Amino acid sequence: MTVYGVILAGGGGTRFWPLSRKDLPKQFLNLTGSDLMINETIERIHKITGKENIFVVTGRNQAELAGKVTGERLLPNHILAEPAARNTAACIGYAAMEILRKYGDGVMCVLPSDHYIRDEEAYAETLSRAVRVAEQTDALVTIGIKPAFPATGYGYIRYEQSEDGTIRGEGQPGDDCDIIAYHNVREFVEKPDLATAKGYVKDGHYSWNSGMFVWKASVILDQFEKLLPDIYQYLCEIGEAMGTGAEQSTIDRVYPVIPKISIDYGIMERADRVVMLDGDFGWSDVGSWDALPALYPTDENGNVLYGEQIHIDTHNCISYAKTKLIAALGVEDLIIVEADDAVLVCRKDMAQQVGKVVEQLKSTGKDQFL
Repeated sequence: MTVYGVILAGGGGTRFWPLSRKDLPKQFLNLTGSDLMINETIERIHKITGKENIFVVTGRNQAELAGKVTGERLLPNHILAEPAARNTAACIGYAAMEILRKYGDGVMCVLPSDHYIRDEEAYAETLSRAVRVAEQTDALVTIGIKPAFPATGYGYIRYEQSEDGTIRGEGQPGDDCDIIAYHNVREFVEKPDLATAKGYVKDGHYSWNSGMFVWKASVILDQFEKLLPDIYQYLCEIGEAMGTGAEQSTIDRVYPVIPKISIDYGIMERADRVVMLDGDFGWSDVGSWDALPALYPTDENGNVLYGEQIHIDTHNCISYAKTKLIAALGVEDLIIVEADDAVLVCRKDMAQQVGKVVEQLKSTGKDQFL
């Protein structure tokens, strides 16, 4: 069965302001020092899918940029442009309908465009195993990450205490081949407070929700029909127009009225058959500035420093300089970011709240900083 990669690249990345902007969101930035985050995602997944089977879903206002920065890594018609942001259920359903109607059923690896993976070999092996589970069981498969600390910025997955089942990776029963173990998912839990997160880590049967999903295109569309029938009808209307002269006009008319809901709320939390594979490959969702210690080494005082820096008696800071020198003296637990036209200074424990700055810029009409 064909394996497809579906990369979700429509987010605004507001928690990475002032570096991430409306016209250049996080997924189109080089935060690791290697390549743009979207290109790193393509390079990781193409070993499993082939580049000819990779799709990117992004906003229409970002589609041209996506085509430009990805270059020959993608086929031009594999950039799916949303005319309006309708959350993850709509864009995943759109991609599933595109694949099923135009290319035939296959296993979809649905991946965010802005994650960091340290061990790419282990990552590829985990996804390959998830593909085989999805192919053989018709389950909705997700990847869970063992919590390294009680994070309050991640969602969690609660799973069965014992392994729910196994399948053989290859070969026939009795052959010497891999056994792929997976867990039965009991519930998805949103970002907790610190006390609750500590309880999850102590419990030992919670994983971080990586936002990576693997399933057959036909299976996820069946779940839309069952659990989100209103969205499914809109997707079918778009699907019926695919390959005709009315395709684009139908998308333009239908897509903006699709209800906004995430795939987690709409399907994953309600589906009957959801399983989880353990992921151990040095993962970070790079969701906010406090994730930079996963990308860069710290100095002897626990600081992460990028660009021109002078730090005297500073401890546990994250300091990112794009064009100017940053000098800091006698401070600790701060995030300092210098961009071309703005500077951010905040406590590290407020990193998840940087999006509020963007909201205030919008409400006060300071669009030049967006």
